Amino acid sequence: MARVELLLRQRIERVILVIRGEKVILDKDLAELYEVPTKVLNQAVRRNMARFPDDFMLQLSEEEQDLLLRSQIVTSNGGRGGRRYRPYAFTEQGVAMLSSVLNSERAIEVNIAIMRAFVQLRELLLNHRDLARKVDELERKYDDHFRIVFDAIRQLMEPPPEKGKKPRIGFRKE
Repeated sequence: MARVELLLRQRIERVILVIRGEKVILDKDLAELYEVPTKVLNQAVRRNMARFPDDFMLQLSEEEQDLLLRSQIVTSNGGRGGRRYRPYAFTEQGVAMLSSVLNSERAIEVNIAIMRAFVQLRELLLNHRDLARKVDELERKYDDHFRIVFDAIRQLMEPPPEKGKKPRIGFRKE
């Protein structure tokens, strides 16, 4: 069972996108994970629109949809991938709300995996920020030490000051 959950989590991580600064999953990807047609998922959402405020779900603009279609290798019908409406994108809270709308064992199992993937993504981003901050601190701390080393290297690269004329060594052209 752990292997199945790991594969599901990896699949989920691949479909999490950042749109308008929010981490979201598109309706078609959620429908695939829940093993229901996208149309069925969206019908359930439309019947329960009060459960999906703007911070839970957003509908892609035509520009966003076109960019998304161009960024994916998609065979589309009529330039829309066969869709008559713009896709919905669900935030983490929207995905959590979907489990109450799609009342099935599969929906519960997938939602648990999605919540874990979002948490793991948040932790990864937090660790990345911490690492960047630590590197910045190290740079500031050791910048003075390295400046001394670079100054010494620059001094070694400069030609020695002329004290007096030394005789030239080598062949002379007369």
